[in-house]
Amino acid sequence: MSDLHRRAEAFAALGDPGRLRIVDLLAMGDMSSSEIASVLGMKSNLVAFHANVLEDRGIARRVRSESDGRRSYLQLVPEAFTDLTLAPRKVEGRVLFVCTANSARSQLARAIWDAHSAIPAESAGTDPGAHVHAGAIAAAARHGLHLDDTARPRSLDEVVRPGDFIISVCDHAHETLGGRDDVHWSIRDPAQIGNAEEFDRTVAELRTRITRVAPQLTAA
Repeated sequence: MSDLHRRAEAFAALGDPGRLRIVDLLAMGDMSSSEIASVLGMKSNLVAFHANVLEDRGIARRVRSESDGRRSYLQLVPEAFTDLTLAPRKVEGRVLFVCTANSARSQLARAIWDAHSAIPAESAGTDPGAHVHAGAIAAAARHGLHLDDTARPRSLDEVVRPGDFIISVCDHAHETLGGRDDVHWSIRDPAQIGNAEEFDRTVAELRTRITRVAPQLTAA
């Protein structure tokens, strides 16, 4: 398929208001079909139909939940619309990245965020571990990120403040939070494999996400 044909197919798919509403949601983060249906007040079979069209056109893809294998999340394909922009969303407080242990993904996300936005950022976990993962510390050093290896992981309830914009970077955390987060990114836990390549992949994915989302948020 030529690039022109692919773009024409994509824009044709977005000609439906229902699909465009779904894309507007996915521009900020990943969502399950049931979450989309709940937010938009749309019937589940219609959400499934629109999701299939978006997937067929290369606009979105499904990823299996790392926490609950029965669930999947719909996410935008970053390359599909490099110029997809929305009106900036105002953030009253900080950007707060949350994973389960607050030992890798959320720590790396906070470190990357600092280079892309003036909005302050913090990180936390739903079930904090004992220490920051050595693989995350090493990856931060390789990529020129500042990660405090003396800091202890902290719980969400310990860190969160009113007005914070919560981004979950872990399927388990998202499903545990039950809607407390503002945006969800379905990112695999690099500690499950533990090698340098997996941590580097996580840094690359977080950087891609943050580069796309940071311009969409502005301090209130």
